[in-house]
Amino acid sequence: MTATDADVSKLFLEFSRKKLLEQYWPRLRGCVEGLTDEQVWWRPNEACNSVGNLMLHLNGNAWQWLVASFNRLEDKRNRPAEFDATGSISAAVLLDRLGGTMQEAAKVLARLTEKDLLERFEIQGHDVSGLDAVYQVVEHFGMHYGQILYITKQIGGEDLGFYRHLNKTGRAS
Repeated sequence: MTATDADVSKLFLEFSRKKLLEQYWPRLRGCVEGLTDEQVWWRPNEACNSVGNLMLHLNGNAWQWLVASFNRLEDKRNRPAEFDATGSISAAVLLDRLGGTMQEAAKVLARLTEKDLLERFEIQGHDVSGLDAVYQVVEHFGMHYGQILYITKQIGGEDLGFYRHLNKTGRAS
């Protein structure tokens, strides 16, 4: 391992941690805190997921791919149940569960090394590297986080203000 390899691993892990834990998760949490339980479980139609379903799904995914895999825990995820749920869990409980998983994910990301990123795992029947697992969680979280933001904007009809600090040219004021 060269110093450059270690630096790239550290940069990747730091970027992943910041995106997941300092950008996506706090913004998602803020959106959901502003919704009622009914709004969290609203679906425009049966082909779509609610914010509640997406939160259960993000929780299951992050737990399975990061927490269980890197901690060598038994995978007990019931993925279909994440999408079958229809409103029996409050927004506060959903936030608490996902928050707990994010705390565990933060612990995992804080201790990973280049060796961990190169290690092989079987997740959802796929043979993946540790790097694949981390990237999958961050990318997957970003995709569904975006859906939650969109639903929140659709319900509330307001800009969420995440980019107020940028001027009309897209540069920080």
